[in-house]
Parts: sequence; C-alpha cells; structure tokens
Amino acid sequence: MEILVKAAQLLLSLSILVIFHEFGHFITAKFFKTRVEKFYLFFNPWFSLFKFKKGETEYGLGWLPLGGYVKISGMIDESMDKEQMQQPPQPFEFRSKPAWQRLIIMLGGVTVNILLAIAIYIGMLWLWGEQYLPTSEANKYGIVADSVAQEMGLRNGDKILSVDNEPVEDFFKIPGKIILDNAKTIQVERDGQPFNVMIPEGFLARLLKHQSPDFINARMPFVIAGFSAESAAKAAGVLEGDRIVGINDLEVLYFDQFRELIPEYRNQDINLKVLRQADTLTFNFRLPESGLIGAMTNPADHFTFKDKQYSFLAAIPAGFTRTWKGVGNYLKQLKLIFSPEAKAYESVGGFITIGNIFPSTWDWQAFWSLTAFLSIMLAILNVLPIPALDGGHVMFLFYEIITGRKPSDKFLEYAQIVGMVLLFGLLIFANGNDIVKLFR
Repeated sequence: MEILVKAAQLLLSLSILVIFHEFGHFITAKFFKTRVEKFYLFFNPWFSLFKFKKGETEYGLGWLPLGGYVKISGMIDESMDKEQMQQPPQPFEFRSKPAWQRLIIMLGGVTVNILLAIAIYIGMLWLWGEQYLPTSEANKYGIVADSVAQEMGLRNGDKILSVDNEPVEDFFKIPGKIILDNAKTIQVERDGQPFNVMIPEGFLARLLKHQSPDFINARMPFVIAGFSAESAAKAAGVLEGDRIVGINDLEVLYFDQFRELIPEYRNQDINLKVLRQADTLTFNFRLPESGLIGAMTNPADHFTFKDKQYSFLAAIPAGFTRTWKGVGNYLKQLKLIFSPEAKAYESVGGFITIGNIFPSTWDWQAFWSLTAFLSIMLAILNVLPIPALDGGHVMFLFYEIITGRKPSDKFLEYAQIVGMVLLFGLLIFANGNDIVKLFR
C-alpha cells in the first residue's frame, strides 16, 4: 500500500510539472503566432490513450509516463519530423520567427516551472506557515550521532554551535549545509567546553553514500507518551508520564541509550527504573523476544518548535526567497555530481529514488513542498546546455544571436540525435543505480 501511495504522489506531481512546463512553451508560441500541432502529457509512440483536436492543436494523453511534449511547427525536436523541415518555411513556423522570439519560446517552459515553485511556496507559507526545530532548542540535551557522524568526529551529547563558524538556525538543515557547502569544520560544545570538529579529508563521498535521516538527531529523555496494545511495561505498572532512567544496574537517561541497550535483554527478566514525579520506582518484568517494552515517546513533548505564520502579502516575498534558495541549493547539488572527491554520481537515482522522497501516507503539505522542489529541479535540468533539452536549443540560439549565423538544419538534426542518446543513457544510468541499490 505504501508503494502505491508513493507512486500515486509521484505520478500526480510529475503530471502537474509536465503540464505547466509544456504550457510555458505553448503559451509563448501562441503569443508569437507560432503554430502548435500537439500538446501531450506523457509520450505516445504508436498510439494515444486519449486525444482530441481543438483549433490547430491536438491535445492528448500518452501511455509512456516519461514526460510530455508540445510539437511546434517548423522546429527540430524529439519528433524528428524531417519531412516538414524539407518544405519551404511558412510564416507560422518556429524557424521563421526572429531569434529573440524563438529564445523566449524555448525559455517558456523553465520560466513557468520557476513561477510554479514560487506560487506553491507562497500558498504553502500563507496556509501553513513554516515550522522548524531551532538548533538552540535541539541542543537542550545535545545530539545523537549515528556511526557515520561519529566517524566524522561528532559525539553523542555534543551541542552544535555552528558549521564553518556560521550558525544554522534550523537544526535539520545542518546535514545539508555540511554536504552542499563541503564544510571543513563543525563547532560544538562538548562536556561544557567549546570544541572544533575537523571533518576528515575526503569524507564528503562517505556522507553522500550514507544518506541517512538519522545522521544527527536531537537527543531526548525517554518519557512515556503511550503504549502498544500488548505492552510488557504497561502490564508491569509503568504509566504515561514516567521517565525511564535505568535498566538493571545501568543508568539510562536518554532514549537513544535505551534503544541501543534494550535488545540485549530480550527473553530476560529486567528491572526497569523510572522517575515518577519525585520518586524513583522499579518494575520487574520479562522482556519479550521482540526486545521491545511496548512504549513510545513524543519529541514534541521535549522541544519547542518554532512556528512562523504569514499573511498573504508577507508570503509573497518569502515565497520568492525560498525559491531562490532552492535554486542555489540545487545548483550546489549538481556541482557535487561533477566533483571527483564527492563521487555524487554514485548517488544519482531515477524514478524509485524520486518516488521514495514522498511520504508513505498522503500528506498535502509534504506533497506540495516536494512538487515545488521538483519544479525547480526540472527547470534547472532543462536549461542545461545539452542538445534535446531546452538548454541545447537556447545554446544554439545564443550562437545565432551573437554570430548572426544560424546552424544548419542538418547540424541541428544530428545534435538532437546526440542529445537524445545522452538523455536516454542518463535515464538508464540513474534507474540502473536504483535497481543496484534494491539488490544491495
């Protein structure tokens, strides 16, 4: 069921992005009186699932969900319509328009994707505001560092002060800053003293390969917030609000310590020590085979999250700012792919990777946040100077504008073929990475 929910969110998100992207080309072509022959969501080799014609344009739904397209008359694109290009140019064709108009048409898709991201962020900030855990609040009990974070030099209980001497307001943005800015140092408070953690040389590749949401987390005490249906702890007399402070003769003050130790006692009798108001109580019971006491805690009970609300007018500049930061962060991610040190190409993923970033339950706030991010990603990828992408067409148009010479149709045809081969190769590589990860 989780797979279906993720797949449905991915399909809906990509459909929205493709429709808006292609609409950007469509509306600018129409503005300059350029004929648009087809407007399709998904590709339709051999047949279409649905189609109708209105005016000069055929609108349809293809069966191959790898994107979409608009077919503009007199343009060398993925349709590879050589026959049309051999006919004399017509006034309504793309090739007959001035270079500056063709440039605007080719940039129409990425422009609309950026505008869509801005609109989504404005709507989200207006409706939901933004909530995050301030680093100062997360430092209340220090951090929990997983094995890779400890390899890097962090320790459980450290309080993160800054990254490369720059404070980070949102605690959960610290890993992203370390990776995207290729940080060299982390300043922490350890045992009440300032300490400078030097990130090992070449550790960036290790972090990228790790990809764990628990790289660092906020440490918290284990205060019982609820029980499972067949809880051994509840049956023994433990109550909600009790704070676990020990197992047998061991002091256990934090949830991460308890989670690490408790599996060692499965199928054994244990003495669970809890703090109830001012009293320390001990409960003896047998831990089941699962190694779980059947109790849970709630992070919201221990930390104060910052909740910032926006009026509609205040959400507008904030939406632009968030989009601008999103563009900058994605450009940093692309830069990592070409970094020999980072080896980020090993982490490049296809549809499975993208699908897995969506939550396993339908959450509209998460859906629109991820759709805005993917819209920025689609815009940037499409503007890369690769033949067959919008950026390839833009590159040749700039050449024409600067030199005053238009590349021949035969050259553009070959460039389109090369670009499509490159794109299919990248598609196979990215989805192949996904398959390899699955088998691992």
